[in-house]
Amino acid sequence: MLTAEQLMASHKANIETLFGLTHKAFEGVEKLVELNVQATKAALAETANHAHAVMGVKDAQELMALQAGMVQPLAEKTAAYSRHLYDIATAAGADLGKTLEAQTADAQKKVMGLVDSATKNAPAGSETAVAVMKSAVAAANNAFESMQKAVKQATDMAETNFKTAATTAMNANKTVAKKR
Repeated sequence: MLTAEQLMASHKANIETLFGLTHKAFEGVEKLVELNVQATKAALAETANHAHAVMGVKDAQELMALQAGMVQPLAEKTAAYSRHLYDIATAAGADLGKTLEAQTADAQKKVMGLVDSATKNAPAGSETAVAVMKSAVAAANNAFESMQKAVKQATDMAETNFKTAATTAMNANKTVAKKR
């Protein structure tokens, strides 16, 4: 049986974890806002510079060259923005994942402690029920660990696919720029 102190300690730990996760989530949002502010400032400055350059154009050929010269930097900046966005999301997800894994491991230890305590205090003749309960807890732990591994593999695969797509896009962009 859990004591009032154990329940309060568990409740306090859960609240601290919630606030920790909330803080990490806000850090990610803050980084995202900062990235967007920087990107917006840069876009406004480039738009102003481009408008000034367009006003100084003397003929259509010069205008076409000016426009063509903007395509590659724009694609590179878009790819860089996407990489930064991905890095922010990945870092935030990793932080949250580590915290949740630690909490899950702690919860699993507590459940096993309760099972062991119940086993020691179980009445004679209940060995079968205790064995079934231990088996169920072990099966649940194994299922959770398998799910964690599957999620990690899927995340790793998505990260690899993103990096490959970004590299391919950058290489294609460079190839197009060289042909001009």
